[in-house]
Amino acid sequence: MNILVTGGGGFLGQALCRGLVERGHRVRSFNRGRYPELDVLGVEQVRGDLADPEAMLAVAEGCEAIFHNAAKAGAWGSYDSYFQPNVVGTRNVIAACRAHGIARLVYTSTPSVTHRATHPVEGGTADDVAYGEHLKAPYAATKLIAEREVLAANGLTLATVALRPRLIWGVGDNQLLPRLVERARAGRLALVGNGLNLVDTTYVDNAAQAHFDAFEHLQVGAACAGKAYFISNGEPRAMERIVNDLLRAAGAPEVHRHIPFALAYGIGATMETLWPLLRRRGEPPMTRFLAEQLVTPHWYSMVPALRDFGYTPRVSMDEGLERVAAYWRNAA
Repeated sequence: MNILVTGGGGFLGQALCRGLVERGHRVRSFNRGRYPELDVLGVEQVRGDLADPEAMLAVAEGCEAIFHNAAKAGAWGSYDSYFQPNVVGTRNVIAACRAHGIARLVYTSTPSVTHRATHPVEGGTADDVAYGEHLKAPYAATKLIAEREVLAANGLTLATVALRPRLIWGVGDNQLLPRLVERARAGRLALVGNGLNLVDTTYVDNAAQAHFDAFEHLQVGAACAGKAYFISNGEPRAMERIVNDLLRAAGAPEVHRHIPFALAYGIGATMETLWPLLRRRGEPPMTRFLAEQLVTPHWYSMVPALRDFGYTPRVSMDEGLERVAAYWRNAA
């Protein structure tokens, strides 16, 4: 089958491309840049902008399914810088599906679409956890709009599903763990609150597996069509343990310094005000949204994903940590 992956050069995107190639599919990736790793896999790469409707229409021609994984992520930036790729880009993907008669669309969403300030989610499912309101982060706000439009596009000729993997990590991560390691080694890392809040995470191979499982079950009228699902390892652990397990795997110093939530939230609010005034580049180290995320319990039930498309995590937290430790040892 000819399959288009948007954002195939990213962390999860490469895992999706690799897994689809291993399953015998012909894969095309729509990226902003070019990635040697995809060349090695034999993935056809097309450079372009999600927000360009003509480019999206052209790259989707001849494809039979789309894994829409590309998005602007992060905790900082103007609303429009997120709206264009995340909302306009998703609208262009849906339009391309309709124009070319593409029957299956698997969308990579995020649990952040359900974020509510310091409101815990413990064992929740997409059926009982409502969408967030008054979201402070443009990433979460625009992904919420996009997810709703993907699910609304499900119908008689196009089957759609939205997956919400929680905090993806693993071998090849060039974002989350490297940032943690850098800050830990510089002595600039602290835990918000007592660090005992339970949170879910997702090893990257499990996140990809969930996409493959959903894709294999997805068709018009399927149990998963038109629905959203939380995805994780199903092994909630205390935030402090997760952070220190990852740091230990990377050979970095553990962190045991804590700051109260109120202080972190105040620092985040101050940084959000000062960052543009000071014309600082990159993301501020703390925002109000990030402070809320770090202190709040977030873990989910995998029962709906198991029931509707057979998802079960295949790589445990401990096995994943062993793989990460081996990767960092070899890279040293």
